Amino acid sequence: MDRSRSRWDCFLEHAALTDVGLRRSNNQDSFAVAVAPNRWKWLERGHLFVVADGMGAHAAGELASKIATDVVPLSYFKHRNGSPPDVLLAAVRDANQRIYKRGQASPDFKGMGTTVCVMAVTPQGVFLAHVGDSRAYRLRGHRLEQLTFDHSLIWEMKAAGHIAADDSGSFIPRNIITRSLGPHADVQVDLEGPFSVQAGDTLVLCSDGLSGPLEDDEIGKIAGSMPPDQAARALVDLANLRGGPDNITVIVIRVLEEPDVPESPPHEVGRPDEVGHPKEAAKPLPSIVLGAIGLFALGSLILAAFAQWLLAVISLLAAVGVGGAVIIARSGGKWVPRMYQGQALGRGPYKTIDCQPDEAFAKKLADTVQQLEDAAVRGGWTVDWSRFARHRDQATAAQKAGAFAAAVSEYCRAMSFMVGQLKAQRTHKADGAQQ
Repeated sequence: MDRSRSRWDCFLEHAALTDVGLRRSNNQDSFAVAVAPNRWKWLERGHLFVVADGMGAHAAGELASKIATDVVPLSYFKHRNGSPPDVLLAAVRDANQRIYKRGQASPDFKGMGTTVCVMAVTPQGVFLAHVGDSRAYRLRGHRLEQLTFDHSLIWEMKAAGHIAADDSGSFIPRNIITRSLGPHADVQVDLEGPFSVQAGDTLVLCSDGLSGPLEDDEIGKIAGSMPPDQAARALVDLANLRGGPDNITVIVIRVLEEPDVPESPPHEVGRPDEVGHPKEAAKPLPSIVLGAIGLFALGSLILAAFAQWLLAVISLLAAVGVGGAVIIARSGGKWVPRMYQGQALGRGPYKTIDCQPDEAFAKKLADTVQQLEDAAVRGGWTVDWSRFARHRDQATAAQKAGAFAAAVSEYCRAMSFMVGQLKAQRTHKADGAQQ
């Protein structure tokens, strides 16, 4: 698991986790996290989070998702011009081209593709670039919003009015997507935002390996009740306990305090140097220096007229050097971070879900924990029962007291602890069989 806090001002913390699931032999999901190393990078581009779910025979899906999560951050931070959504769009298109060309170059990879969901957390808020059915959510209080539109057959049919919005569409396969990166030279990319962020918000990106087995409200109830690393683990564990039919990837981001934004207008911020410190705006050079350029240039012409070629070249180089200094000084002025000035992008949020932890969900988790306990007893697992009992008993007490958020968090800790114990039993047996 990738878990860390940003290195400037402790603005947010995040955790990212990917898992092969229970029915797949290889993991075709990938993720990337690119946190701004300093305030100046934050002002320019913000933080970037990416989830990709690959598809294709053999290792093609793995390669496609890996290319997406490698190329998008590199391209996003490489581009110096354009607002965040402009650069997001360019980065996703760059990734599409890379995947497409790689697929065309080899019969084994031809037609490979991947979803991609890219979130940029910037001083203006959250911008998203999105292709496929991987999702982005924002949790504020007990309200979970899906910020992205699923490019899946069922969502497209609902949008076109072919089936009712409240129809579950059980006769339509849920895993058919209508867009992906890679199969074609061009791709239609959805842009969304900016969505505001404030202290206490939780942002979630995930592949359909999570959003399939779990309901939206369950994702919100767990993500809002635990620290990001524990929430990510609990979400993946619960998806696996419900069959783990696909690879599972999730990024959970907690906003710890109000985002850092410039106190002065952007045009008053100096362009950062290579280590991220602002440069002072250079003042114009005195007129005497400008006059020197003319003298050196004139001297070069006179010397050339008398065939003093070496001296003429030296004089000309001096003129060019002084002129270059003037250009550098004049171009080293104020740095202007490109802010997005247009209308809101996209139509999100596309769903709003109440996800206040309640007794029904606490009971559902309690049943899951009980089933794990029964399996451990029947299987004769070696378990630290005192630790398990501590989480379970605290969850039971919180549930009886009506503190359902605390009950959810403790039941999830008990669940993840038992899943970890199960994995340890399997590893021990596998190691014993090899000896």
